Amino acid sequence: MRAMLLVNPKATTTNARTRDVLIRALGAALELTVEETGYRGHAATLAATARAKGYDVVVVLGGDGTINETVNGLLNPVNGHDSPPSAHAPAPLPGGDPSAGRPGLIVIPGGSANVFARGLGLPNDPVEATGAVLEALREGRRRTVGLGQALWGNESRYFTFCAGMGYDAEVVRAVEGLRGTGRKATPARYVNTAVRHYLATDKRHPAMTLTGPGIPTVEGVFMVVVSNTSPWTYVGTRPVRPTPWASFETGLDMLGLRRLGLISLLPLIRHILTESEALPTGRHLVQLHDERQFTLTADRPVAFQLDGDYLGERESVTFRSTPNALQVLV
Repeated sequence: MRAMLLVNPKATTTNARTRDVLIRALGAALELTVEETGYRGHAATLAATARAKGYDVVVVLGGDGTINETVNGLLNPVNGHDSPPSAHAPAPLPGGDPSAGRPGLIVIPGGSANVFARGLGLPNDPVEATGAVLEALREGRRRTVGLGQALWGNESRYFTFCAGMGYDAEVVRAVEGLRGTGRKATPARYVNTAVRHYLATDKRHPAMTLTGPGIPTVEGVFMVVVSNTSPWTYVGTRPVRPTPWASFETGLDMLGLRRLGLISLLPLIRHILTESEALPTGRHLVQLHDERQFTLTADRPVAFQLDGDYLGERESVTFRSTPNALQVLV
């Protein structure tokens, strides 16, 4: 089986020695070509090349950002991007298996959160995860998963586990700024940044409106998280589940907040950190489950992120479910 291994040499939880061990272990089971990523977007270009050259599998050793780029390269094979379909066009009808025409994906977690890998049930340790995927290779185990897709203007991008607009994305933006100064994106840094940023965020003037086919219009939304699986993220080993019914086999889930005051926020935080299956409750919450498509518009630019990658400010984004998008060896 021909495989291309994409290695992020700056991955948070691996070093050169560990990467060498993992490469040798994978090379014993696969006809392996190894490529290191060197810049933002490089993984997408390499994954598109792997698809064009007919590789059977693409292996990713890196964090959620590198995985996201790889997935976009596999699904958008022309320089990592295709012209997106109209945001108002109906989603494709179920039937067939579009994932069969793409290389399979193997994920080795190497980042700080590794939400996608953990959502697939892989160990968070890269060595243990390599052992698990080698077992999947021997037994021929594959899982077909759906993805989310965000469309804005003339651009589109797929996401594996989450997207966000508003306060959530503002925190991601702040943490990326800290990483740019050489600091690591640890769980403690995310929590501290979220608390500090909460004090400065606008809690009186909501900007967003939710619309969609068959969905009642909801105005006055401060922040939104869109989920393709659950957990949404992790704080260390603790899963965070604002949308506990989300899964790779269903459409998209969403949780929106119409209030950001502490009286409303603290019970929600406690719930999503301690409850595994029950939906959060409250009149200030806006919730969707297993949706094919919806749109968020804003009366001013708001922060926007996909899979923990800050993508700037947007005034309108359409979110769409893409079923049967990838086959993952797991």
